[in-house]
Amino acid sequence: MTNKLKLCLLAGGVSVAALGVTPAFAAGTTAGSTITNTATVNYTVGGVAQTAVTATNNFTVDRKIVVAVSEPGNATTSVSPGQSAAVTTFVVTNSSNATLDFKLTAAQLAGGSAPHGGTDGFDVTAPTMYVDTNANGVYDAGTDLAVTYLDELAADASRTVFIVSNIPIGATNGQIAAVSLTAQAEAGGTAATEGAVLTETTGANTAGMDTVFADVAGTDDIARDGKGSARDDYTIAAPVLTVAKQSRIVSDPFNGTTNPKMIPGATVEYCIVVTNSAGAAAANSVAISDPLPAQTTYDSAYGIFQSGTYTGSTPTGTCNLDGTAGGSFSAGSISGTLGTLAAGTTRTIYFRVTIN
Repeated sequence: MTNKLKLCLLAGGVSVAALGVTPAFAAGTTAGSTITNTATVNYTVGGVAQTAVTATNNFTVDRKIVVAVSEPGNATTSVSPGQSAAVTTFVVTNSSNATLDFKLTAAQLAGGSAPHGGTDGFDVTAPTMYVDTNANGVYDAGTDLAVTYLDELAADASRTVFIVSNIPIGATNGQIAAVSLTAQAEAGGTAATEGAVLTETTGANTAGMDTVFADVAGTDDIARDGKGSARDDYTIAAPVLTVAKQSRIVSDPFNGTTNPKMIPGATVEYCIVVTNSAGAAAANSVAISDPLPAQTTYDSAYGIFQSGTYTGSTPTGTCNLDGTAGGSFSAGSISGTLGTLAAGTTRTIYFRVTIN
């Protein structure tokens, strides 16, 4: 506060506290309220004060509908193929001057630009709306309730709504599914009972409580339609694995390791190369199974080596013999694991056989 303003207040005998200022809410005076104003006329006759004459006017405050839906965080939801209960979050705010119900509608885009970049390219399954029952801002399965409308949302109050969906197993890395939430104003006043959809009062002002739509356009509705809407999206973060198998002659019974040939009795080294593309999600529990050809015999003396590195690109690169012994051989098949394969990583499993 400036010194000049302080002096003005003191000179007028007024303090800030004495002003009795109360916070102003967006909603304003409650719809349906009666505003009463009484004017008084005092007069005298022959110097004698007469009984004052008064006049009173009443009018009803009309209902102003302002609803908005927002998407907190402004970020996509990263999901994996086959994931269940994937969550997008919205907030519905009632800035109307009345307690209202709100009809909720979840929808999916049919192509076009997704809200956080890219293009909508697939649909989620079983999208279901839930209200944040315990108001913690986090979806809690078994606690938050599935809903089709918001019940008795007070003026200037907000409520969090989740769209919870399942991700199809066939979705691929980088694909996007966009969803929207629309809230439409309905009459409030009776708890646990969905009110009727509100319509705007047409024509001249009436003596009763009229309804005026004052909302702005959302992502999927127009201005002054008694609705609010917003969009969010899911983006697939999935491993993109490629597999290659190489063979290398090691030795034969006649030439040894000097210019060996692929003849019966020769030792051949197999290398299985697994690459997870850069930009993809990590692949967990990577397991390899390789039934051996009937014309070969597993070289148990050499063994199986896992999680080796690779130099170059398949099929012309080199399998570096730096793996860790492990894996198993059973019923004519090689088995091994690579554990977690991070994005942009290549790992190998290698072993040797003898040509029959």
